[in-house]
Amino acid sequence: MSEDLKHLFEEHFNEKVQDISPLAAHGSSREYFRLTSANRSVIGAKNQDRLENEAFVSFSKHFHSKDLAVPEIYAENLDRGIYLEQDLGDVTLFDHLLSMRAGKKEFPAALLNTYEQVVELLPQFQVRGGEGLDYEKAYPHHSFDRQSMMWDLNYFKYYFLKLAHIQFNEQKLEADFKTFTDFLLQADGSHFLYRDFQSRNIMLKDGKAWFIDYQGGRKGALQYDIASLLFDAKADLPFELREHLLDHYLKAVEKLIPIDKELFTKHYYAFVFIRIMQAMGAYGYRGFYERKTHFLQSIPYAIRNLEYLVRKIDLPIEIPVMMNVFKQLIQSSKMREFGKAKLRLSIRISSFAYKNGVPVDERGHGGGFVFDCRFLPNPGREIAYKKLSANDQEVIDWFSEKPEMDRWLRTVYTMVDSAVTSYEEQNFTDLMISFGCTGGQHRSVHSANRLAAHLRETHDVDISLHHRELE
Repeated sequence: MSEDLKHLFEEHFNEKVQDISPLAAHGSSREYFRLTSANRSVIGAKNQDRLENEAFVSFSKHFHSKDLAVPEIYAENLDRGIYLEQDLGDVTLFDHLLSMRAGKKEFPAALLNTYEQVVELLPQFQVRGGEGLDYEKAYPHHSFDRQSMMWDLNYFKYYFLKLAHIQFNEQKLEADFKTFTDFLLQADGSHFLYRDFQSRNIMLKDGKAWFIDYQGGRKGALQYDIASLLFDAKADLPFELREHLLDHYLKAVEKLIPIDKELFTKHYYAFVFIRIMQAMGAYGYRGFYERKTHFLQSIPYAIRNLEYLVRKIDLPIEIPVMMNVFKQLIQSSKMREFGKAKLRLSIRISSFAYKNGVPVDERGHGGGFVFDCRFLPNPGREIAYKKLSANDQEVIDWFSEKPEMDRWLRTVYTMVDSAVTSYEEQNFTDLMISFGCTGGQHRSVHSANRLAAHLRETHDVDISLHHRELE
């Protein structure tokens, strides 16, 4: 194998190879080598799948002709399953992400700039790169059509759900799959779909992003690739940053073609779901079936992504069995404990009035606390404080003179601290805590504010604070 590559190098460049060394290929069956001479370094690839090689070489030459950031193909011998391509170094966007974020709580501005560059480049491939592309070379399928979608959904079903022992009615799940694909197929599918657009397939060299591993590309919808990047499991981008990058991406698309942002967004999160399902199928196949356990380390991050989507997103279709499957995954402690993942806990703290009902955690896993504050001293009974809330300093001062409030809160802190520690150990990412009183104005608001302040001081967690009756 290495001799074949050495011969191709020397024949093409008319230079002697001084060194040839193997490179890691991650989850791929392809084998890569770095070949160096006195004058140059190139990457040699060996792959027995001729059709996949033809797709990669053909797409590379097409993209290179349009001045897109892909490796140049120097020489190939597809009869022997080998080719030589430009050496883009060893630093992927994922490597860079890990290095830049190590030990930092905030997402570095320089790293954000790199991601912005990447999402600006993506539409160039999807729109300009798709123009004149020979989709007959696409492998294994020419487009992300119903058949491709069902392959991915069944991949998820058989290699993840069944191997993870998730319960479901197969006939009803198949019916949901049909409803789901019908909805996905409403999106414009006339652009180039990169297929595996994630941080390990983006190289960084000399301050520039380069794209690799698009041999699975085909015709499809714009939404899929940006979903792949922003919900790349182990990259674990902050959710607010994903929204910023999505907006940045749409502005880049608008420079190339007209786009209806509302229509794009209508289908976007459905493509996020199918991308996560495809990735989880791969984790299951490689991890559960092939026993390559490092693939299982991505599962907790995928579960966190599902949890976010189920809680935040309403798809305009009815897919109850699919949603039940997602909820089973979200509620599974086992799914969250693979590998060494350390997911960040988000705590939702709220105040409410009992007369308007107890808040229901319809989208999360249902875990958490509801504390009844109606037995505590009530400033609302005094005329001076009746129109004020516990966000006002006068009410805060009033509570500071009531020792029973402090005793009560110390008890709450003890209970919540224990739960937070346990949630973090189990990689649960969402905890809901609600405080109720008669009007949702004084006692519950003060308790919620005090707990939020306590947790910010004592735990490295994300806090959201919501006063239902005041807002």
